[in-house]
Amino acid sequence: MRSRTANWFECKIRYEKTQEDGTQKFVIEAYVVDALSFSEAEERITEEMSSYISGAFEVKDIRKASYGEIFFSDDNTADRWFKTKLEFIMLDEKSGKEKRSGVNYLVHAGTLQGAVKNIEKAMGGTLQDYSIASVAETKLMDVFEYKIKESDDKPEYEQQ
Repeated sequence: MRSRTANWFECKIRYEKTQEDGTQKFVIEAYVVDALSFSEAEERITEEMSSYISGAFEVKDIRKASYGEIFFSDDNTADRWFKTKLEFIMLDEKSGKEKRSGVNYLVHAGTLQGAVKNIEKAMGGTLQDYSIASVAETKLMDVFEYKIKESDDKPEYEQQ
């Protein structure tokens, strides 16, 4: 289980997909990309999807994702994404009352129970008290992390 904090954008793609019975149907699928801006998110999702979709496709929507962090799984059965809301419990020293602060996480897992297990594993090192407020499967198809290109990795004087 690895996590990554970044600037995440949810993107919706519309394209014609071949169904199991061989017919063609227009579908809209949701993906998440790591990008610095809306324009870079559009560029990245277009680049990523070009290798998966043979025909034309359209970026229908891009919006900033509200995930505090995304927890990836290397488990081969992890084929779904779950939105998990955690409530962090803090004690207000002045009033002595309990305060709760909600944070959304995206968790990669194969089942709902697997998502709970993965979030508990990821949060195992935290000293702050929390409770899992909700776990729900999303319609996200995939999450694309930013990958450093070889050309990005070389010093400027070598890039010619």
